Amino acid sequence: MNSSNRFVGAWHLISWETRSLEGEVSYPVGHDTVGYIIYSATGYMSVAIMFAQRQFFAAGDLLAGSQEERAAAAATYVSYAGRYETLEDKVVHYIEVSLFPNWTGSRQERFYEFTDNRLILSTAPILAGGVERRHYLVWEQAATVN
Repeated sequence: MNSSNRFVGAWHLISWETRSLEGEVSYPVGHDTVGYIIYSATGYMSVAIMFAQRQFFAAGDLLAGSQEERAAAAATYVSYAGRYETLEDKVVHYIEVSLFPNWTGSRQERFYEFTDNRLILSTAPILAGGVERRHYLVWEQAATVN
């Protein structure tokens, strides 16, 4: 990675929408989402996205949530991290850890576009909720990270 890498930094999530192949628009974790994606100059990335209005666990213990509480927490959260590389029109995430176990060890390609201080990432169709959908995430630059 070099110092002219436009990805490097912290990016705040502005919006995440999906579009079915028929054009139906949906919002995987609602309109009220928060999240960050961080790209380091050393070739690592991390992303965390969640529904803003998640329910607290009844117990204040990190490991004491009920099965229902843990299921609800996982259903409203997306996170993964690993190495990345940039190609001409794509950024490739090599996922080393993921809340969704099926992505661990996978290679996820994202098309990208930079507009002012925004980064738009989009996917080829991904199976989500039983429907093939393209995902469109708009990120705004929050800070630079070394």
